[in-house]
Amino acid sequence: MMLFGKISQQLCGLKKLPWSRDSRYFWGWLNAVFNKVDHDRIRDVGPDRAASEWLLRCGAMVRYHGQQRWQKDYNHLPTGPLDKYKIQAIDATDSCIMSIGFDHMEGLQYVEKIRLCKCHYIEDGCLERLSQLENLQKSMLEMEIISCGNVTDKGIIALHHFRQWQPTPVFLPGESQGRGSLVGCHLWGRTELDTTEAT
Repeated sequence: MMLFGKISQQLCGLKKLPWSRDSRYFWGWLNAVFNKVDHDRIRDVGPDRAASEWLLRCGAMVRYHGQQRWQKDYNHLPTGPLDKYKIQAIDATDSCIMSIGFDHMEGLQYVEKIRLCKCHYIEDGCLERLSQLENLQKSMLEMEIISCGNVTDKGIIALHHFRQWQPTPVFLPGESQGRGSLVGCHLWGRTELDTTEAT
């Protein structure tokens, strides 16, 4: 595991070098490998440990229930009984998490907050998948989605299953990727959805 962590850190450092456009296919493939779900691993170590490994492998951070410190180093994941460390918060800022990895979150029962900031692989389908996870529907209190260019009003609207949230005004500025903007809405059915086309 120590070797894996060092190699992944070195590879992530290479992303910052000026490469040709062809290299993006390599990074897309590598990110898909990092996101691959291993159901045997989930069964062996439990959903929280497996999800922690996935998130840290992809560059995200996790905070466990009852702790203030964020866990960000794959090589320093806590050891001990499998049911001791439960994920309470996820910060996926600048991470490479993508929809194929979201099955890792299936068994998480204590996640209260997820932050998705500058996640280039997050799309509407990812948010739709999150909204379908029954355990998250019960535990989630807050989600931040910031500068995720592939998320549109369709993805935001899919989050209506999270009933514990307070109605939150949402604004997607401008016309990104040729799509309209969601000017202001309350997602939980308390007011009408107001969509307008950006000009």
